[in-house]
Amino acid sequence: MNHTKVTDDVYKLSVNIDNILFEGLWEMPNGVSLNSYIIKGEKTAIIDGVCGWDGVPESLLALLDQLEIDPKSIEYLIINHMEPDHSGWIEDFKKIHSDFKVVCSQKGAALLDAFYAHNNNVIVVKDKDTLDLGNGHILEFVDVPNVHWPDTIATFDRKTGVLFSCDSYGSFGTVKESGYDDLLTEEEIEFYEKEAVRYYSNILGAFSLPAKKATEKCEALPIKIIAPGHGIVWRKNPNKILEDYKRYVAYQKGVAKKEITVLWGSMYGMTEKAVNYVVEELKKYDIKVNVHKVPEDSCGTVLASVWNSTGVILAMPTYEYKMFPPMAAVLDEIGRKKAVGRKAFRLGSYGWSGGAQRELDEIIEKHKMNWEFLEPVEFKGAPKEEDLSLIGLRIKELVGKIESVF
Repeated sequence: MNHTKVTDDVYKLSVNIDNILFEGLWEMPNGVSLNSYIIKGEKTAIIDGVCGWDGVPESLLALLDQLEIDPKSIEYLIINHMEPDHSGWIEDFKKIHSDFKVVCSQKGAALLDAFYAHNNNVIVVKDKDTLDLGNGHILEFVDVPNVHWPDTIATFDRKTGVLFSCDSYGSFGTVKESGYDDLLTEEEIEFYEKEAVRYYSNILGAFSLPAKKATEKCEALPIKIIAPGHGIVWRKNPNKILEDYKRYVAYQKGVAKKEITVLWGSMYGMTEKAVNYVVEELKKYDIKVNVHKVPEDSCGTVLASVWNSTGVILAMPTYEYKMFPPMAAVLDEIGRKKAVGRKAFRLGSYGWSGGAQRELDEIIEKHKMNWEFLEPVEFKGAPKEEDLSLIGLRIKELVGKIESVF
């Protein structure tokens, strides 16, 4: 755990986590940071908390000592969101200091009791409620439910203009002590933007409507700094991550970037032969192409590419009268995250029988994905010249449909 100064009287405590599945599900090739914040007014508050991930409360004690903060002076623990990566340190904190008040939403209070049997000294706050820490630090609470848990709030410090946004405006990727947009190069900012869309599509995608409403609420505040629970702090240009998130919300409905994502799987190389042809054909067009083989590429990586793409090409064989199972699993997750309205084309091989198309139709209908599909191309065994020629025509048609919306 390390600490850095955000602005006057405001400090960030961060832990970088590697080699875990986020939420027990999402692979993180670049890790993730868990951020909590301290505000020092006449009274001291900690917003969110990650001590538990560091294993022992002594790590927090050492940091508080460096900041010249007596643990017993901390009066408030503000929990924006009860998910354990933001609240899991409460039991450790009790070992340091037992006399503190928890500030959270009404739904957060119920979860606090359910998760940690903590139900005393709890202050329930509603939208626009305030908490005065002294020295001008008046905290205003913003109700932003279902981003991405129903209990979520954000906290705004009126004195410094810092919005403590929890899971909103966050990103994957570990963070160094220079984890502020004003201390990073353009290349580093671009890295965190890529990690942000991966984070958004994996974690918040299914909650895009609440995320949109939350951004509309937050934009009404005089924000100077955005301090999220994961990723870098936006201190130079907080509007950038707000605009990014508005784009990610819009991408859900289908018109995203001028990109095509090719998702493919192959059992014995028959479908792969057609995929190789697809990739070569796409080089003829001025369009970015993302290629992912399943199950080798993780679901989270695939989902981020699809979220960015207006077009999707699916290539998979029939397997026991149904779709190639890893492809079915990935598409089901894409449907759960509500990536709708893509322009798509499907191709693939079969042996003694087809059936993949029927299961694909079932998944698309079940999740109401509303993808606009071209006529599929299926071939028995290896693709023949006439199959490849037809695939080439479909690719040209797909690119045309994508270009028509730009």
